[in-house]
Amino acid sequence: MLDPRSLYEVHTDVWESIAGSRPPMLHLLEGYVDAGHLAKQLSDHLLASLQHEVLVTFDHDQLHDYRSRRPAMVFDTNTWASLTDYQLAIHKVTDASGRVFLLLAGPEPDQQWNRACTAILDITRALEVPVLVTGQGVPMGVPHTRPTLVTSHATDPDLAADNPVWIDRVTVPGSFSAMLEYTTGQDGRLGRGFVAHVPHYLAQGNYVPGALAVLERIRDATGLDLPPGDLATLALQTLGQLEEEVNRDGEFGPLVTALEEQYDELRASGRPSVPSADEIGAAVERFLAEHQEGDDNGGGRGPHQ
Repeated sequence: MLDPRSLYEVHTDVWESIAGSRPPMLHLLEGYVDAGHLAKQLSDHLLASLQHEVLVTFDHDQLHDYRSRRPAMVFDTNTWASLTDYQLAIHKVTDASGRVFLLLAGPEPDQQWNRACTAILDITRALEVPVLVTGQGVPMGVPHTRPTLVTSHATDPDLAADNPVWIDRVTVPGSFSAMLEYTTGQDGRLGRGFVAHVPHYLAQGNYVPGALAVLERIRDATGLDLPPGDLATLALQTLGQLEEEVNRDGEFGPLVTALEEQYDELRASGRPSVPSADEIGAAVERFLAEHQEGDDNGGGRGPHQ
């Protein structure tokens, strides 16, 4: 393996300001399987609402496939006016109570995953990071009219023993954050994660209630003071807009009603009822196919975008 240290640049003054503080780290990366765009919503919210500065910048040209995810450029009349390029970085962030934590944000690497994981674990080891925490969404057959279910996972299974019994053992396409958590465990360290069950019919847009649910679980797991801010308002607006769409759309309403009945029955019975591996795999494959189609067409269901 090539030296992982050549993948990143450390901002020395910021590094020195947190040496010995043992900050927790959140990794919220824009990945291929993140229903409801939860990771991006959360990283954008934290960086917009809390004081922060860049600690580590990764050489994303080594990690990114520009043919699969192209940067946005604006052409104005007769010239290229702007370029919105990608950045993968670790930020030093200060929560609302003055406690420092780290946030790894940006698009997940397209390549050199092992080398990138090694680089990140080396950084967190040097800064004595006690826990790495992530969050994302997965498309599920649940209604938006019920509380968002959240499945937890951890390198210490005892910390993830209270899951809703809707997901059992299943093989799914991997993500960089999942690989980072796995390698964190292999290194004998603590990694945790929270996955919101996003209604499958809303998986392509920004599902704010799911982001809010995961933020709450991250707060509980880390003790960080992370105010919901605009997310709380946006979540209520999203649900209100969806209610209007249910009343207006003759096909949407019956779908939601059927999912409500299934949800309520399972919650009331308490019996272990989970989708089969084939059903979960099929749902993920549909999401990936729709995700690709949405990228090609620039489309998705309206009010939650």
